Amino acid sequence: MPGFNVNKLAVVVTTPPYSNLTITAIDYVETALSLGVDVIGVFFYQDGVLNASKHISLPSDEFDVTQCWQQLSEDKNIPLHLCISAAEKRGLSDETEHGSNIAPFFTVSGLGELVELTTMADRVVQL
Repeated sequence: MPGFNVNKLAVVVTTPPYSNLTITAIDYVETALSLGVDVIGVFFYQDGVLNASKHISLPSDEFDVTQCWQQLSEDKNIPLHLCISAAEKRGLSDETEHGSNIAPFFTVSGLGELVELTTMADRVVQL
């Protein structure tokens, strides 16, 4: 990425897992990492919280973005923050009667976490 002179990057994802823009967000993060950028966190907001659902059922020939986010978090130690208000509005919770319906590696957070990420980052990108 020409002109990509950033040390710390925060990403805000507002697109659902079945959107091509979500795949673009993953590609953006992977490219930033390959250029040595420190991705300090990804914050999922609005319909973006659906990326964390354990119950998204995609056809086998479609890209599994939830798995990809989890793998990025595990391999590169990138925190995945899930807006609690947006998650609850869409039926996601870590405290349901059957346990959590949120996939591993996603952490329920408030908007305060988004403020902290934007404060610490040199650049914030929303997709």
